[in-house]
Amino acid sequence: MNDPAAPTPYDRIGGEAGLRRMAQRMYALMDTLPEAAAVRAQHPATLDGSEQKLFEFLSGWLGGPPLFTQKHGAPMLRARHLPFRIGMEEASGWLACFHGAMVETVEDAELRDFLWRRIEPLALHMRNMQAVPLRWADPQQA
Repeated sequence: MNDPAAPTPYDRIGGEAGLRRMAQRMYALMDTLPEAAAVRAQHPATLDGSEQKLFEFLSGWLGGPPLFTQKHGAPMLRARHLPFRIGMEEASGWLACFHGAMVETVEDAELRDFLWRRIEPLALHMRNMQAVPLRWADPQQA
């Protein structure tokens, strides 16, 4: 996928329509997957804005129009996510939604692998909460 003449991941996913379909499916899954409950709880009642921002970010990230940057400035994803509690449970729930949406909407297995190898470390990098060993959680047990 490094050949400049080759289609971008944005093109391969189906451009705007394909990417929008994946973003919509991801947030539909966030409303229904039990493993996404912790991450869902940190979102607004309606997921429309989150879905749109994901679509805009992925558009530029995958080689399409840089919609997020044009509208919101530099992504600075970690800084934008610092106000939210993101531990392993939240990151895993978000990834479960992304993976499910990707499997359901992206037919190209090579493209799915490409996307997953890039989105998984990115999502895990958003974590800002570390698990605390139980023996440290209660001062009486220290």
